Amino acid sequence: MGSRRRTPYGPGNPGASLTVHPLEGCRGIRAAGEVGLATHTIWEGVLEQAVREGEDVYYLELSEVTFVDVAGAGALAAAAGRLGAGRRLVVRRPPPALRRTLEAFWPGLPAIEVTM
Repeated sequence: MGSRRRTPYGPGNPGASLTVHPLEGCRGIRAAGEVGLATHTIWEGVLEQAVREGEDVYYLELSEVTFVDVAGAGALAAAAGRLGAGRRLVVRRPPPALRRTLEAFWPGLPAIEVTM
């Protein structure tokens, strides 16, 4: 995977980027950077892959993600809604604002598990 995109605009850092690598030992990805206007294509690709892979649990390690905008949170919730019964996304160590956004707009969404 190893996708990276830099652009001169975005909601956070002017050089916003999102780097994504596969997790070792379990199905999922480790991301670093920001999810915003400049990186939505990468983020949506990650989420589409999670939906397609068909695993019961898909991990999103976000401890190195500093920002996720509302559209990124919405894309996460939409992807969770496309998962089949009994499947879930486990979001590990997300930025605090993402956790709060999910709780505010998509409370109790059973297909997303947030772990700290």
